[in-house]
Amino acid sequence: MDGIVINRHRDVDLTFSAPPSKSYTHRALFCAALADGISIIENPLYSGDTEVTCRALGQLGVRTERTADGIIVDGCGGVMPPGGDVTIDCEGSGTSLRFLATFALLYPGRVTLTGSERMKERPVGELAGALRDIGGDIRFTERPGYPPVEISGKLSGGSVSIDASKSSQFISSMLIPAPYAEYPVDIIPEGHIASESYLEITVDVMEKFGATVERMPDGGFHVPSGAYVPRDYRVEGDYSSASYLFAIAAICGGTVTVKNLNPDSVQGDTAFAGALASMGCRVTKDAGSVTVTRKGPLSGVDIDMSSSPDTVQTLAAVAAFADSPTRITGVSHLIYKESDRIGAIGRMVEGCGAGFEYNDNEGEIVITPGKIHGFVLDPVDDHRTAMSGAVIGLGAGGVTIKDPECVGKSYPGFWDDLRRAGL
Repeated sequence: MDGIVINRHRDVDLTFSAPPSKSYTHRALFCAALADGISIIENPLYSGDTEVTCRALGQLGVRTERTADGIIVDGCGGVMPPGGDVTIDCEGSGTSLRFLATFALLYPGRVTLTGSERMKERPVGELAGALRDIGGDIRFTERPGYPPVEISGKLSGGSVSIDASKSSQFISSMLIPAPYAEYPVDIIPEGHIASESYLEITVDVMEKFGATVERMPDGGFHVPSGAYVPRDYRVEGDYSSASYLFAIAAICGGTVTVKNLNPDSVQGDTAFAGALASMGCRVTKDAGSVTVTRKGPLSGVDIDMSSSPDTVQTLAAVAAFADSPTRITGVSHLIYKESDRIGAIGRMVEGCGAGFEYNDNEGEIVITPGKIHGFVLDPVDDHRTAMSGAVIGLGAGGVTIKDPECVGKSYPGFWDDLRRAGL
C-alpha cells in the first residue's frame, strides 16, 4: 500500500474498542514462559512486535501456540532445554530485544540478538554493563553499546546498579527473570528513569504470575528467589492506542467513547485523557470505557509527559489545533525510540502548518498553532508517527500517510477501525 489519504471530519459521535495492550502482552508472554506449566494469555495483542517475542521464545525452547482462546505458553519452569547457539532477529521490536537480553542468561548457550537497521542504532550499553555485574558475558559484534549483541553466562543475582535514563525497559528486562537468579536480586536505578510508569506494568504482571517484588527505600527493587505460577491471564486494553481515538474527539469536535479500558490501570498513558481535559475537553469514565467530548475551543497546555512517552506524538497532533502554544517537557529520551520521535514530531507539526521548537538542554517541545493544512507524511516505519499524522488528517483534511502498514507494530486494526467508523 503506497499511502492513505485522510479527509477532514467534524462533530463526530463514535464508539471504538481499544486493542489489547502491547506492553502487557509482552510481559505476560515472558512471565508465562518462565512458569512451570501451561498458561493461556487471553485477549493478547497480535502484532508484529508480539509475534517477534513468540518466535524468539520458540527459538529458546519455549513453545507458544496461537489459538481461538489466546496464546498458549508451555512454560519451562526457569530451565530452558539445551539447543545450541541461536541468533534471534528482533526486527524493529525494542521491547523484545531488551527483555530477551536478561532472559538469555537462563539459556544454556550463546544467544545473539540483532534486528533492523534502526534497531542497531538503539542503545543497550547500560543494560549490558548491568548484566555483566550479575553474571553475564556480553559482547557487541559491530558497534559497542548497540546490537547485534552476543549474550552468554548465567543469571547469578546480587546487587546491581543501572542507568535507565534512556529506557525503563533496561530495568524491566532485569526484573522479569530475577526470581530465577541463583541469589536474590537488588536493582538500584541511577538517576532519572525514563518512562518510569512502565515499571508499574512490569511489577503488576510479575505479581499476577506469583512473583514477589519489593520496592526499596532508595527507589530500587528487591526480587527474592522464587518462581512464576502458570495461569490464565487476560490482557487489558491499551491506553496508548486509545489516545489516537480520544484525539479524534479533541481535534474534530464531538464525542468519542473507547471501550475495553481498565479504569484502574497502572498504564502511564491513562494521563492522556487528563491532558485533553486540561485543554478544554470533557472526560467521563465508567467501569469499562472512557468518553472524551469537545464542544468549545482547545487551549494549549504546559505538561510533563516523562511517564507517558507513547502519547507525546498524539498530544503534539492535538496541540497543533489549539488556540495557544503547548509546552511538553520530559521528552529527551524520545530520540531512542523506533525513530527519532523528536524529529518526527517536528516534521509532522511543521508539515501541517504549526510551529515547532525543541530545547535539547531542557528536554522540552513547544508547539505553536498555525494555519493548518494537508501534507504528506513519511512515518519512517514508526507506527506512532503514522497514527498521530492520521489524527491530524481528520482535522485538517488532505493528509497522506505513506507506508501505512507500519501501524501493525502496535495497532494492526487501526485503519480498519477508522473505516468502520466512517472516517
